[in-house]
Amino acid sequence: MSAATIAVAIVCKTPEAGRSKTRLSPPLRPEECAGLSACFIEDLARTIDRLVDEGGVTGYALYTPVGSEDTLRRLIPERFAIHPQRGDGFGERLLYGAEDLLARHAGVVLLNSDSPTMPLSILRATVDALRSGDNVVLSPASDGGYTLIGLSRLHARLFEDIPWSTPAVHGLTVERAGEIDLPVVNVAGWYDVDDAASLRMLEDEFVGKPPVFAEGVAVDAPATRRFLERRRQQLRSA
Repeated sequence: MSAATIAVAIVCKTPEAGRSKTRLSPPLRPEECAGLSACFIEDLARTIDRLVDEGGVTGYALYTPVGSEDTLRRLIPERFAIHPQRGDGFGERLLYGAEDLLARHAGVVLLNSDSPTMPLSILRATVDALRSGDNVVLSPASDGGYTLIGLSRLHARLFEDIPWSTPAVHGLTVERAGEIDLPVVNVAGWYDVDDAASLRMLEDEFVGKPPVFAEGVAVDAPATRRFLERRRQQLRSA
C-alpha cells in the first residue's frame, strides 16, 4: 500500500433491515431499505474501482458495525480495503476516518453511500484537486450538505460544530475552512438518496430525466436500477 496513493472511501453502514436507510421507509419496507442500501454500496464501489484502474487510488469501505465484514465484503471489489469507523458522532467518525487513512495515504476522499449514480468525473476531479496541494475538496449536495469531502492533510476544524444532516452543512464547512485559511475547491455537485423525494429523483434519472442541477454524466448503477425495476414489477403484479 503506497503512501503516495489517494484513499477513496465509502462511508457506510453494512445493510441491515430496520437499521439502514430508515428515512426511505415509507415508501420502502425495512427489508427493501436494506436491499437498496446494498445496491448503492455495490454500484458506488464499482465506480470507485474504475478510478482505481486509472492508477494512484485505493478503494475503501469505511464501515460500521464491527463484525459485519463478511456481509460487506460481498458488496465490494476484492481489492478494496476495509476499515472500521470509530468515534461517537458522525463528525467524529469522519474526522477519525480521515485521520486513519491519511496515516497511510497522501490524500483521502470520504463519500456518502447514498449517491449510486455519482459521475466518475466528480471523483476524478476530487482526486486531481487533492494532488494539487493542501485544500479541502467538496461536492455540494442538492440538499445543502456535501456528497464527499477530500483532504490531503487533517484539519479537525472542518468537522467541529457542524449540525449534521441539515441544509447548513456545506456552507458551515466552507466557513470553517475560511477560519483556518484553508482553500476550498468545489467540484461538481450531486445528490443523496435519503428520502422519498430523492428516491423519485433517482427513479426519474433511470428513465432518462436527469436532475436539473446535474453537471456530470451519471453512471448506470446497474444493481440499483435492477432492484428498482424488480420492485416496480412486484407492485404492478400485487
